[in-house]
Amino acid sequence: MSLINDYITKIRNGWGPLQLEDELQKLISVYNKHRNTYLIIYSAAMQKNIPEISLNQDDFYTIVDLLSEKKGSNSIDFYVETPGGSGVAAEEIARFLHNNFNVVTFIIAGEAKSAGTILALSGHEIFMSETGSLGPIDAQVKIGRSVISASDYCEWINEKRKEADKNKRLNPFDATMVAQISPGELESVRHALQFAIDRVAEWIKNYKFKDWSITETRKIEVTDKMKADRAREIAENLAKHSNWQSHGRSIKIEDLSNWLKINKVEDDHVISDTISRIKIVSTLLFQTTSTFKMFVTENYKIFRQATPRPQPLTLPQKNQQISSFEAIQKCPNCGHEHKLYGKFIHDPIIDKEEKGKGFMPIPKSFKLNCDCGQEIDLTGIKNDIEMKTGRQIIN
Repeated sequence: MSLINDYITKIRNGWGPLQLEDELQKLISVYNKHRNTYLIIYSAAMQKNIPEISLNQDDFYTIVDLLSEKKGSNSIDFYVETPGGSGVAAEEIARFLHNNFNVVTFIIAGEAKSAGTILALSGHEIFMSETGSLGPIDAQVKIGRSVISASDYCEWINEKRKEADKNKRLNPFDATMVAQISPGELESVRHALQFAIDRVAEWIKNYKFKDWSITETRKIEVTDKMKADRAREIAENLAKHSNWQSHGRSIKIEDLSNWLKINKVEDDHVISDTISRIKIVSTLLFQTTSTFKMFVTENYKIFRQATPRPQPLTLPQKNQQISSFEAIQKCPNCGHEHKLYGKFIHDPIIDKEEKGKGFMPIPKSFKLNCDCGQEIDLTGIKNDIEMKTGRQIIN
């Protein structure tokens, strides 16, 4: 039986989010014992269209808090899956890890794009599975109403400058486009691109190349300058958008192995099985709950959830008499509409009337389990209604 079928069978036999969360921490414990390290999972639901899904400064604060009692430990392993986000937050996380742990290892079993790639390249080691992928590190910048590649933007500007030097003029279309670019915007784009290159080049030299002393083919001594030159060459290649055509392009273990030593997860059976299970369990939690980002260690777990809002409700103003309410909540997974009711007073007649109309009471936990397996967080409904009415929902 495949691993994913194994967990789907468990879900059909009664496993819910709590059992999946417990399983995640048990897998981390197995990994820690095998590697003699401390693993933290930082994972985002890649398919959910939520602004806060990207790597941000709040994530840095959460990671620092979760790892605070482990400061000074020999090693930290960091499982990362993210669509990208703030390069500054990635820098903050990397510096915190290196300031407090002797050996920093990154685990890539899914996608760690953009700022996630920048972060992963700060490690002493990278363990990567066949399903894992990094991405180009060229910054994405907003110019006008568009978000574009900083690398492409700089290349286009340089090309137009050369064209103007050669022809002593620009064609009318390019001249119009260039005229709309302010010096401040141009410098901002250049700084954004250089930031990614400088950080990655610095980290590869200091950490990935820390123990590189003899070249593999010519067997000559490696100098600091050789390390710095090679690290910058790698960083510039990863930042050059024209090398990859798309900012979302997947850079697999075969691509990276041309430049860096990458440890293949599949070479160790225990690590391979454990990481594969972590990836599957994380995915199932994202698919069956409103969780969009998770921070999990052997000892602690934090799940950030998107709380769906109900369909528009017409409710009395605050302080007006109201004893109950009705709401319709659509399942974000299967689309089924759940007819819900809640009460502000204890009255069995309300229950009888609402159930007679096909409505069901809001669960005491404010967690609704749809027949499709999706868990729906009703906290958004609770907060919205209590704010509008000025009254507290009772169950």
